[in-house]
Amino acid sequence: MSFPEDEAPGLLAKSAAGDNAAPLSVSDLSGALKRTVEDAFGHVRVRGEISGWKRAASGHCYFTLKDENACIDAVLWRGQSQRLAFSPEDGAEVIATGKVTTYPGRSKYQISVTSLELAGEGALMALLEKRKRALAAEGLFASERKKDLPYLPRVIGVVTSPTGAVIRDILHRLEDRFPTHVLVWPVPVQGEAAAPAVASAIRGFDALPASGGRVPRPDLLIVARGGGSIEDLWAFNEEAVVRAAADCSIPLISAVGHETDVTLIDHAADRRAPTPTAAAEMAVPVRRDLVAFVGDLAQRAGKGLSRRLDRSAERFALAAERLPEPASLVDQREQRVDELTRRLGQGLSGQLFKAGGRLAEWTGRLDAGRLLGKRAREGEARLLELVRRMPRADRYLAARSERLASLWRLADLAHPERPLDRGFARVSAGDGASVTSAEAARRAVEVTLHFRDGSVDARTDGAASAAKAPVAPRGRRPYRTPSAPQPGLFDDPGAQGDD
Repeated sequence: MSFPEDEAPGLLAKSAAGDNAAPLSVSDLSGALKRTVEDAFGHVRVRGEISGWKRAASGHCYFTLKDENACIDAVLWRGQSQRLAFSPEDGAEVIATGKVTTYPGRSKYQISVTSLELAGEGALMALLEKRKRALAAEGLFASERKKDLPYLPRVIGVVTSPTGAVIRDILHRLEDRFPTHVLVWPVPVQGEAAAPAVASAIRGFDALPASGGRVPRPDLLIVARGGGSIEDLWAFNEEAVVRAAADCSIPLISAVGHETDVTLIDHAADRRAPTPTAAAEMAVPVRRDLVAFVGDLAQRAGKGLSRRLDRSAERFALAAERLPEPASLVDQREQRVDELTRRLGQGLSGQLFKAGGRLAEWTGRLDAGRLLGKRAREGEARLLELVRRMPRADRYLAARSERLASLWRLADLAHPERPLDRGFARVSAGDGASVTSAEAARRAVEVTLHFRDGSVDARTDGAASAAKAPVAPRGRRPYRTPSAPQPGLFDDPGAQGDD
């Protein structure tokens, strides 16, 4: 492809003569597009389905509106998101009001939403049904989660508007049936602030201490509101309210709307009441009926006790007629005692007589003189035998004593301290061991010389230390010259031995 010489592309951009269209910067072009789009679409209302709903940490919400053919990004700033009357979620069909603007940082256009509304009652019901299925799948509506209502609660907590007719109806019905301590947590029951307030009230009652707190903890909760359209009751369909009711550990009665109005909190509550007045009737029994019932029970108990006493008296009278005379029972027992007493005396006399006969028999058999003489003769024979064997024992002991004296003299001659008496000395090291060679003395350096009358420390280089005071030699037994033979091991006169 060929170009005229003056139009051929080159390395550098060229400016033609008379050309007043200067190149635009990217920012200039993006700004111009932004102004053009915002001027042309400064106020739009778009109907579509929410997709990719996301709330950032800053509070801004980002999502996409789509239909079957196209989609457009949208942003809902934090200030507008806090004023929404419902909680948007994916799949909800809504009408977004705002303006179309561009985002130069990514070359994209989007809707800056100022308000968001559900696209008709059909879209509202579709969102409600979708949320109901999701919460039911989590088990929040399961019957096993339901708690029994207390028969006679001491404190009842009511979450409702403090100025409406609902609280007056509840208080009036409780006063008629059974006056009870009531705590009211005031909340808005309609509008964008209703759902967070109701959820906070339920969790606030549940967080009260069971005992010892300044505010008593309710035994039962009632969440109540009067009738209205589905838009008016929408706060009680919000997920935050449903989860608070399901998580509450206090039994909860839902009384929202009239009998035909059903909200998601009705499924999560422990009991649903068709009206607030019916909720009060469920909460407490009728005091007059209870008093009458207790009185009837007391009367029936009294009559039953009287009948039982009468029957007991009749049975006692019949039993008393069948009993024998007490005198006849005592007479027989007395006669038996007399007979046993007589037989006991006869038995004791016979036993004593038999014992006396046996004693006389054994006395005749015993001869004390004969028995003692026999024992004396046996002892005399044994004593003579011992006297006869005494010389042999003396010879044995003399031989053993002489042997022991010889061993003692030999041990005295072999004692290591014996040579000291003849002028010898014994050399020992610091640990007390004897030094027997010059080499060992040189290695020890410091030695001790033991004499008969004491010891002296010395060094092997010839320099002697000062003499110590005479002390007993270490590590040897005192020497004793035997002056007499050691006592015999068998010096006991009663000992016997063999040659």
